[in-house]
Amino acid sequence: MVLNLIYKAADAGDSLGPYVRYEGALLPVRDWLCRALIPLAQRDGRRRALINTARADLIASGKLPEDPAAAEVLIEEEAQARILRSGRTSISRAASDLVRAGLLRRHYKGFRIDHANRGAQREAVYTITAEAKRALGRVH
Repeated sequence: MVLNLIYKAADAGDSLGPYVRYEGALLPVRDWLCRALIPLAQRDGRRRALINTARADLIASGKLPEDPAAAEVLIEEEAQARILRSGRTSISRAASDLVRAGLLRRHYKGFRIDHANRGAQREAVYTITAEAKRALGRVH
């Protein structure tokens, strides 16, 4: 699914990133991919467990508002934030698998500084390979 989403959104050079326009804003490509895959998570039983965990954590920290409507909004926001954090990791893992399989090339663009985090303010750019186009059956 990740490969197909990248292929469909790639530019003429078969590349996608480092940012993608989504609902009037520029999102890092991994965030965009996460958001594109969130509807699949809506059906998952783990989503209910994640919402229950978010609710419990907000209660334990004393951050849950008394107003039920405000509480539900805050719980949903926390659940979405957790899904995106987890999703970025999953997207990176999937992209690494696709790179190893020779279906995708990945490089990074952005400002690099010495930092323990290898990302260092850089965002991924994904490029579809000729093998991927053949695998998708869409060679022009």
